[in-house]
Amino acid sequence: MEFYNVKKRTKVVIAEKNCKKVVYKRETAKGVQERYAVKAKDDDGTNLTKFVSKADFAKLKCPVGK
Repeated sequence: MEFYNVKKRTKVVIAEKNCKKVVYKRETAKGVQERYAVKAKDDDGTNLTKFVSKADFAKLKCPVGK
């Protein structure tokens, strides 16, 4: 999976087995908003987050995390 590392200012590739799927929920005036994301950690310790569509989220085989 490809992420953008802000510290390195470049794209990095992280293996899907090292990623975790996360769903962020928040209350809005129109109801509950859900955002789907994939989180990982780079070799230099940088936390990486990539927001994906619901369809891509369902296709991923990585575990669900917090």
